[in-house]
Amino acid sequence: MLLKEYIEKEILPRYEGYDAAHRLDHIQAVIERSACLAANYDVDPDMVYAIAAYHDIGICEGRELHHLSSARMMREDSNLRQWFSEGQIETMAQAVEDHRASAKSAPRSTYGCIVAEADRQIDADTIVRRTIEYGLDHYPQYSRSGHFERFKAHIQEKYAAGGYLKIWIPGGENDLKLKAFQAEIEKPGRLEAMFDHWYNKLTK
Repeated sequence: MLLKEYIEKEILPRYEGYDAAHRLDHIQAVIERSACLAANYDVDPDMVYAIAAYHDIGICEGRELHHLSSARMMREDSNLRQWFSEGQIETMAQAVEDHRASAKSAPRSTYGCIVAEADRQIDADTIVRRTIEYGLDHYPQYSRSGHFERFKAHIQEKYAAGGYLKIWIPGGENDLKLKAFQAEIEKPGRLEAMFDHWYNKLTK
């Protein structure tokens, strides 16, 4: 069995049962962006693919430590030893550990930088939609105002100037997109208008 065949049959289907912000469409997008970024570096494309496929697999054990759970699950998957050495698996697991947006230090390898950047998805519509989807899935008891307050706090904490999101490839596409998003959400009333647009769509 080929690596791609194994991952498509045994790993990717697991995401279908996850919350709307971490389902297969997100993983496939990270796989695609990782491949595009990897073209600029001397890296193993199979390792890049596997890292992207596994990076959120541990979300089933909770969001807070999902990067650690995902890395552990990758290390424990004996099937990967058909295609990778122990050293390669450790490098991949470390990249998975390092992908989290709230990480305070830079990834330990180029592989970690690639998956972290690919996972960013700095697109206004995607950020707003996924943040609301997560809130709807995990806090169904909230009113519209409750969802907006959670949404606003998350966006400000993560994406606003001084937020915890770090860009590990300065001057790249994500860097430019983040600065554009920051300028957009600083406009009076703009953040609430963006919220209302997607909240109304998602709660019809």
